[in-house]
Amino acid sequence: MKAFTVAATALAALPRTAWAHHFMGGGLPETLAQGLLSGLGHPVIGLDHAAFILAAGFFLALVEGGMWGIPALIVGTLIGAALHLAGFALPGAEFGLALSVILIGGLVMVRRGVKLSLLAGGLALTGILHGYAYAESIFGAEATPLVAYLVGFSVIQLGIAAGAFLIHRRLIATREAWARPVSSGFGAAVGAIGAVFLLISIAS
Repeated sequence: MKAFTVAATALAALPRTAWAHHFMGGGLPETLAQGLLSGLGHPVIGLDHAAFILAAGFFLALVEGGMWGIPALIVGTLIGAALHLAGFALPGAEFGLALSVILIGGLVMVRRGVKLSLLAGGLALTGILHGYAYAESIFGAEATPLVAYLVGFSVIQLGIAAGAFLIHRRLIATREAWARPVSSGFGAAVGAIGAVFLLISIAS
């Protein structure tokens, strides 16, 4: 766990723009392909984003009709990105983003049931914070790569969340004694990632 925390801290300490522009060599996407690639990559190479999306998919597997929560998350991220691109400021967005990772990790860990309507609303709201962060790396780009970027991060979020959802549903269906500890352990790991980002947000 100590090694995991050190690694997570090191990754989280890297500037977000460096992660987001990883595929573009530090510059804004200029073509449709570059925008799409950057959009596909941002939620994956951003450790806090990836952990949140995976945990959201995992937790939705515990809820009846939970798959419908995934579109709510994606819509939330698109709204957040639109707010950033329109010039709206969200004070404390990084702090709230880290808290969202801790919260979803805790929900997975304790496996507490939540009504789909409430969960979908929560995912949409927290998705706004993640989408706001996504837009930082595309701010100022031309329309074509911008739209491709939005499509890219929407598609990759759908794939990650749906994959996590199906894996957890399969895990639950096994009814094996080890399934619950695995699920709870994953939630704890996600919560730890969120805690690292929260500490960095407070310190910065």
